[in-house]
Amino acid sequence: MKHRRNIPPIVGLMVLMLVMSMVTTFLRARGPELTHTQIVGLFEEERVKSFVIQGNQIELQLHGTYEGKETLLCDLGDPELFLEQTEALRQQQLESGVLEKYDFLAEAETRPMDYVAPLLLAGGILLMFWFMLMTRAGAGGGGGAGGNFGRARTVMGIPDGRKVTFDDVAGADEEKAELQEVVEFLRDPERFHAMGARIPHGILLVGPPGTGKTLLARAVAGEADVQFLSISGSDFVEMYVGVGASRVRDLFDQAKKAAPAIIFIDEIDAVGRKRGSGLGGGHDEKEQTLNQLLVEMDGFGKAEGVIVLAATNRPDILDPALRRPGRFDREIYVGKPDSKGRQEILKVHARDKRLGDDVDLKKIAMTTAGFTGADLQNLLNEAAILATRAERPVIIQKDVNEAMMKVIAGPEKRSRVRNVRDLRITAYHEAGHAVVMHYLETCDPVHHITVVPRGRSLGTTWTLPSEDSSHLTRNEMFEDIVGLLGGRAAEEIVFRDITTGASNDIDRSSDLARDMVARYGMSKALGTISYNSDDEVFIGGSYGKTRSYSEKIAGQIDDEVKAVIDAAYAQSQKLLNEHREQLDAVAEFLLKHESMTGDQFCACMEGREIIIEEPESDQVSLFDEKPAEE
Repeated sequence: MKHRRNIPPIVGLMVLMLVMSMVTTFLRARGPELTHTQIVGLFEEERVKSFVIQGNQIELQLHGTYEGKETLLCDLGDPELFLEQTEALRQQQLESGVLEKYDFLAEAETRPMDYVAPLLLAGGILLMFWFMLMTRAGAGGGGGAGGNFGRARTVMGIPDGRKVTFDDVAGADEEKAELQEVVEFLRDPERFHAMGARIPHGILLVGPPGTGKTLLARAVAGEADVQFLSISGSDFVEMYVGVGASRVRDLFDQAKKAAPAIIFIDEIDAVGRKRGSGLGGGHDEKEQTLNQLLVEMDGFGKAEGVIVLAATNRPDILDPALRRPGRFDREIYVGKPDSKGRQEILKVHARDKRLGDDVDLKKIAMTTAGFTGADLQNLLNEAAILATRAERPVIIQKDVNEAMMKVIAGPEKRSRVRNVRDLRITAYHEAGHAVVMHYLETCDPVHHITVVPRGRSLGTTWTLPSEDSSHLTRNEMFEDIVGLLGGRAAEEIVFRDITTGASNDIDRSSDLARDMVARYGMSKALGTISYNSDDEVFIGGSYGKTRSYSEKIAGQIDDEVKAVIDAAYAQSQKLLNEHREQLDAVAEFLLKHESMTGDQFCACMEGREIIIEEPESDQVSLFDEKPAEE
């Protein structure tokens, strides 16, 4: 039987008021607006049967109709002037019987509905708007205003309905082992209770975006075969005071009724940041919501059968009371996968894709250092889209390579018109990067060079690491700066001038140099001291914060950073001057063929014959037609 919603009395009252106001307004609808001359014209045409003047208004009863109306209500600017002008005409028409009667009142008759109707209309609209606002704020079910306002907007189960298990999670073996204890507790809690053990009330999943924190939480629920209640931290935050706390209470009430269950709060930093960091002090709505969350998590009984999982990539801004034992007892770091983990992730995402024989997942895993699980999923998805657009039956390695460049730097922009001078500057700029990095011992191998615009860049040089590394040495960071400045150095050597094209390179090299000096203690002059401070992004954490070092130290830091940049730039110029022929060769190849693979670059640097790959028939070259001269 279908549930019938009852209309609240306040809604019926509002509708009645609106109807009455509209009917009154309709009944008193005025006729067409007439000027003083038009009103006098009606008298001259002997069309007026009778009239009454009330204040500054005249009500006319007509012989026949005027624009479909027998009665007209019009404004008079000066009633006395009107009567004076029409006095002779009125007397004549009274005698002839055309004008039956008239009346003149000094004051207009007071009509209560003239004032009540507009007030009813305005009040009804305001009440209706309030009702709609409250109903929308409490969206999620039936009832009247506020019926579901304090209800938590939880999502029961997995959104797509597909059961997720640990087999769907790859590259996180240690994380799965930690969470296996939670699964076993939910399956057989009595075994732990008999030993006097208490399962953690909450587990905080910490890590960069896209590393699979949400997927892990879903897999725990799938493995334990328990109810999964998910909600975002921002769903607790409302403009109305007390709503967030009410939703927290409702969330835990729902979980206790569905126990055994898992509560998953995504992006918990939206509601769990440090108290005192907002503008509202202790009365801030977010702080009241956090206080209620702390109370609920601290009030778990031994046999509740409810475990809270939460995810964040900003654990540093969470309130310490939230992270203490008894609330979030454990923190599991879900980091970026290594090469083995990336290969396993690629296998999971390749299950439903048709891969060609030349696609080597191990090779792709080795060349995607720094990619997260979400990045790898997007990589294969982009490759599948490219293969579909090319009407290929399977995904080939070329699709994967193009997808990788698209993910890193954006899609190609071959339609962008550039003149010969800009193309030459771009070609030498990218060639400068590549040649300098080729002769640096610690730099990663060059993977691809192109002068085809991608994203915001006019050209790009990609390097891909051959293996994963967890540390950066001082020499590695310095040589990274040397490689970044290779493009600017090539411009100055070849064109005897510099351009704005190196702005991003300068930003990145300056940040690296400052980190070396101020963060990692790699400056001999300043010693092994950190002068870096990561300011809190929220007002309460950074307002009024001062530097922890003097102006003298600040000047020394600037001097040391400049010294690092100057030394790196000098080394870039030295390498390019020593290998000018190879710089010209790489630049000329780019001007002719647009792009250069890593193998072609190595062949050019070693003086071997460069094998040219035939472009696909549907690929348009930037150089098919002569570029416009500047």
